[in-house]
Amino acid sequence: MDVREVEERAACMPLERLEAEITTLAGHLAAAECRWLLFVAEYDRREGWSQWGCWCASQWLGWKCGLARRSAQEKVRVARALGDLPLITEAFSKGELSYSQVRALTRVAEPATEAGLLEIARNGTAAQLERVVRGMRTCISRDDETEDANVRHERRYLSYHYDDEGSLVGSFRIDPEEGASVIAALEAVEKVRSAERLAHEDPETRRAYHPAGARRADSFVAMAESVLAHGAKTRSGGDRYQVVVHVDIDTLTDDADGRCHVEEGPRLPPETARRLACDASLVAMLDDADGNPVAASHKTRTIPAHLRRAVHARDKRCAFPGCDRPIAEIHHILYRSRRGPTVLPNLAGVCWFHHRLVHEDGYTVELAEDGRPRFFRPDGKLIDPAPKIEIDPDDGGIERRNDEHGIGITADTATSEWWGDTLDPSLATDNLMWERRRGRRDVA
Repeated sequence: MDVREVEERAACMPLERLEAEITTLAGHLAAAECRWLLFVAEYDRREGWSQWGCWCASQWLGWKCGLARRSAQEKVRVARALGDLPLITEAFSKGELSYSQVRALTRVAEPATEAGLLEIARNGTAAQLERVVRGMRTCISRDDETEDANVRHERRYLSYHYDDEGSLVGSFRIDPEEGASVIAALEAVEKVRSAERLAHEDPETRRAYHPAGARRADSFVAMAESVLAHGAKTRSGGDRYQVVVHVDIDTLTDDADGRCHVEEGPRLPPETARRLACDASLVAMLDDADGNPVAASHKTRTIPAHLRRAVHARDKRCAFPGCDRPIAEIHHILYRSRRGPTVLPNLAGVCWFHHRLVHEDGYTVELAEDGRPRFFRPDGKLIDPAPKIEIDPDDGGIERRNDEHGIGITADTATSEWWGDTLDPSLATDNLMWERRRGRRDVA
């Protein structure tokens, strides 16, 4: 497509023709976006993003499609919701609804209210639809909160145990006001940790880990480590608390049989010990034939403070392609446990997620000629830090593809059928909430 030619054509068009082109293309764009979101939903369902070292679909969209984080997260949310809303999806696929309308509908639509909401969307403006959706969200919240409050306190618990694989397994449920205290503690720990590593904090990264259970686990461990490290001020005369891992040198360097376990805890894989050795305090001990220590070195920090500052100044964010999370740990490209030097060219700043990826999950790192790290998938494929998006200017564009899918779009397809009549948001909300309650009673 020649942009200059399009501009010249638009300048010569009568106003009515220009209006028709705008509304027609709006329908084509909506239909194409529906297909795109359905593809995103399937890609997310198959977790295709994981093969590129991404932690979720929205992070992959930000990297590959150039979307901002909030926009990518919202696209994924809408894509997932479409699978349960066939009527809205069908109208969207025909270009009859815009993405803005669908985004609003998916916030409140359920099978029982889908048809009513779709009717409002077709016969009203986007602003009117937003008012109805806001009213429904308020009513849904009020409708559900009483029942939730009655059972919330009775269901609180916390339990944990070590499973057969040696992992600490636990779960808990607490009241929301107490949960707010836990969240506040998590955020306080995150601020302390970020202040040590970064000049500023990006709060969005606290929600970036995927899946949700893994995000919560990482934050919980971070809180425990921070409280034990910074909050145990009543301890006297001893070292600060630390997680102690015992590992034999041959096991650490060559996977030989030997010790590799948490002190008084379960066994760890050697690769996990290597990851911990990248950025931790190390103490070398000499044992006798019975495994009793007879000599020990002073505790040394693997990475001195001046190198840590240099890595943060150079990398600024996680060095893994497409990741914009803060640096949490320093990775030795040639492992420290395999005599890799602790020098700036051999160090890369990474987040917790990607540090584990390059150890336990089979990803590899090497230095490029420009001195920057290059990351490879387990199958050896290079992860391009700047993926190219190739577009064929002669493929006919969105209109041709919509025609191939049998979607006939005209200047009126995406246009609202509203004729200026007044919409009563309260009445519409009441009717929809009645349908919602009836639908839930039928299901029960």
